[in-house]
Amino acid sequence: MRRLDYLHGLGITAVWLMPFQTSPGKDDGYDISDYYGVNPAYGTLGDFVEFTHAAKQRGIRVLIDLVVNHTSNEHRWFQEARRDPNSKYRDWYVWSKKRPPNADKGMVFPGVQKSTWTRDPVAKEWYFHRFYDFQPDLNTSNPAVRSEILKIMGFWIQLGVSGFRMDAVPFVISTKGPEVEKPTEQYEMLRSFREFLQWRVGDSIILAEANVLPRTDMQYFGDDGDRMQMMFNFQVNQHLFYALASSDTRPLAKAMAKTEERPESAQWGIFLRNHDELDLGRLSEKQRQAVFAAFGPNKEDQLYDRGIRRRLAPMLGGDRRRIELAYSLMLTLPGTPVLRYGDELGMGDDLTLPERVCCRTPMQWSTEPHGGFTKSSKAVVPVISAGPYGFQHINAAEQRRDANSLLNWMERMIRMRKEVPEIGWGDFKVLNTGDNAVLGLRYDWRNNSVLFLHNFADAPREIVFASGLKGHDDLINLLAADHSKAQKGKHRVCLDAYGYRWYRVGGLDYLLKRSEF
Repeated sequence: MRRLDYLHGLGITAVWLMPFQTSPGKDDGYDISDYYGVNPAYGTLGDFVEFTHAAKQRGIRVLIDLVVNHTSNEHRWFQEARRDPNSKYRDWYVWSKKRPPNADKGMVFPGVQKSTWTRDPVAKEWYFHRFYDFQPDLNTSNPAVRSEILKIMGFWIQLGVSGFRMDAVPFVISTKGPEVEKPTEQYEMLRSFREFLQWRVGDSIILAEANVLPRTDMQYFGDDGDRMQMMFNFQVNQHLFYALASSDTRPLAKAMAKTEERPESAQWGIFLRNHDELDLGRLSEKQRQAVFAAFGPNKEDQLYDRGIRRRLAPMLGGDRRRIELAYSLMLTLPGTPVLRYGDELGMGDDLTLPERVCCRTPMQWSTEPHGGFTKSSKAVVPVISAGPYGFQHINAAEQRRDANSLLNWMERMIRMRKEVPEIGWGDFKVLNTGDNAVLGLRYDWRNNSVLFLHNFADAPREIVFASGLKGHDDLINLLAADHSKAQKGKHRVCLDAYGYRWYRVGGLDYLLKRSEF
């Protein structure tokens, strides 16, 4: 709660909290043992209510993780289920009397996870776990389990939460069992979640973590916009990193076209990095190897045979030009930007830590011990304290005082992004720039238009292009003074290596021209 003023100053309008409920902590809180409690290490329910109240005072909405694909094996439900075959909780989990033949398939963490079924010595049966063996899957086909999920959502909504980031949605809605060879998605479950939330608090949302193919996107959103309000756009994310690695924007433009369809009441979450590995599973093998070579060439950089476990700044070699390019893209691609904590500073990672913990290190607030994150003698996860990304060099306090810091650049960009609603509300068009390394995007909404250029190449590029709008010869640069005026309908712009431009088409009197619909 003490850091809310920092977040408010940064300009964010919502904060997503990773799991803080009671947990043994074997998977950074994603192994929950009580959905209705707070881990004592973080405080109490009273502290949480104070937090949501303080966030609301600052105009910040609070989203929390909804982790209902599985529980901890220490959860009371699982403990009762394993002890008593007649317990009502027995059917809350997925069991088999013998080891299923597909037990060695479908692991989420290949190379670390050995099986999706484990024999419980107390129950004397095998239980299903899509993730680690200490995270038994809930039987979400059971109406009692679905009813409990609604209660969990209702509980936290009552305490001031505005929505949920739902973890592992495709697994939550899939059929499970020893006889299930090809799981079937139960999409109607998503509508029931949406309906419940809207009855309780009309403007609350669910942001779905669903790394799925574009052809199924509308199944998650709902053709009538009656399922998930938001989804992370993994398709665009993965092709964005390929574009950064190859300087070829064509696959990124195709990914944008494939995910363009969505209900008017739904939106994409656009992100660069999150608390997991950078998943490259939707790329071709050739594309994936290109990204590995550029951003994660060492074995220690890679994870689960499909991704990179690094933060953005070290992936880009700490190059301020490339970091700015990446975040300018995040802010101008179709959707709502989602920023990982510490990325506004250019925080790094600690590859000596296991799996994904390496990019989940504490926020670096200052040069105080442990980066100002805790007064304890030892942090649960150590703060980065050595090298160029150590807290002595990268921290919020130092960057606040530096007008040219990444933090202050990010604040200015977020402020400008809020003044460009066309990105979220408008229709986009990919422009022909005549150069595959330069992505040109134009958004149109209510008689207003904005135009963005991004050069993915490591050398300057001069491009000649048309805005596509007749009678609008002027492009007004929103970030600097080098505007552009069309000559015979064409603009000629020179972009530095990794350069970018934010233009408003026409003039700065656009608000006077904006139509009502």
